[in-house]
This record gives sequence, structure tokens and C-alpha cells, in this order.
Amino acid sequence: MSSGREVLFEFQRVGNAVKVCALDVQTQVEISIVGDSRAPQAHLKAVALRKLLYVLARQPLRK
Repeated sequence: MSSGREVLFEFQRVGNAVKVCALDVQTQVEISIVGDSRAPQAHLKAVALRKLLYVLARQPLRK
């Protein structure tokens, strides 16, 4: 899934889970998800990106 946006990801292990933060560089919108620490990093990134795109789509247009 290519969004054409620059997105930064941060992974933090918290016990048996991983907190993934995704930041859209252009708008400075940040989201986070929590996933299984055994899940592949690519899967966690894809889920976080999908949520970030959802949040961005729901925001009002900025001038």
C-alpha cells in the first residue's frame, strides 16, 4: 500500500505487545496502535499506515 506520503514509524515494546506510532510528516498528525510483539514488523506498519490514512481522510481540509 503506497500512500505517497512521508511517514515516520516508531516501535516500542511493552511487555508482550508492541506500540507502533505513525507520524505524517506533512500534517504532523500522529496515531498509535498496539499489536502482538510476535507479529511481523511489516504487518504492524501496514496496520498503522491504514489507520493514519483513515484519520487523515476524516480531517477537515486545511487552508
